[in-house]
Amino acid sequence: MLDIRNIVKQYANHRALDDVSLFVPHGQIFGLLGPNGAGKTSLIRIINQITAPDSGEIYFDGELLQPKHISQIGYLPEERGLYKKMEIGEQMIYLAQLKGLSKEDAKKKIKYWFEKLQIESWWNKKVEDLSKGMQQKVQFVATVLHEPQLIILDEPFSGFDPVNAQIIQDEILELNKRGATIIYSTHRMESVEQLCDHIALINKSRKILDGPVKTIKAAHKSQTYRLSYLPKSTNAELLNSNELFTVLESKKDEDELHAKIQISASYDLNDVLSFLIPQIHVKQILEIVPSMNDIFIDQVTNKNNA
Repeated sequence: MLDIRNIVKQYANHRALDDVSLFVPHGQIFGLLGPNGAGKTSLIRIINQITAPDSGEIYFDGELLQPKHISQIGYLPEERGLYKKMEIGEQMIYLAQLKGLSKEDAKKKIKYWFEKLQIESWWNKKVEDLSKGMQQKVQFVATVLHEPQLIILDEPFSGFDPVNAQIIQDEILELNKRGATIIYSTHRMESVEQLCDHIALINKSRKILDGPVKTIKAAHKSQTYRLSYLPKSTNAELLNSNELFTVLESKKDEDELHAKIQISASYDLNDVLSFLIPQIHVKQILEIVPSMNDIFIDQVTNKNNA
């Protein structure tokens, strides 16, 4: 859907994007991740043609990005863009017409979304009369009602309580099932693993990591496991480090012994189990797979200290 090539953007003495290249596959939910100030919003503004890059190119569905593509993009900005004094129904019609819908089609689609999100009674209310979360629902409708091919969501869950966050998350997944490609920009990792197929991590204006979520998580495994066991001897002590593995943590409780171990590079889990089974009764062993939050912190910290 998007082929982003070597984008550079400079603001006075600040380089917001430094040779950033990304590929956003069709029909995927793509996480654009990074700490505050990393350059995510600068890239989104370039995709939306709000600003232009100093160098580099973006291709939209195989074509060099052009003004005509704006009607095929839905953008939910982090800083909301609703008119506070304007009635919501009138405002939704106006925004839909800017995206190319007729007034009649706009009314039909707005009615559909208002009923779906149970906000039918808001038609004649003004934006300033709504809470931040309610305003966010209205902005979400404005983003998706023209059925864009590409939906860009910049911190879409900001201001939502858990119930409404789940409602919007379900709608995002449904839109994706119906064929929309979605870019989800955030510095919060809680929902990334639930939503995203691919991610790219930007830090200090540069891309430092990208790829499928499953591939990235697999690449950051460290052969670390949590082990619960019973000794075969009543005098058995807690596990000790050896050439097969290092014991990172160990403890006793009333019924079982527990250890966190990291297997040495020359060995695998089968080697460790062959070594342990003659000595202990293994009750459970679980691989510790790093979360996206763990990977995010590790990558950003390492790059910041480099």
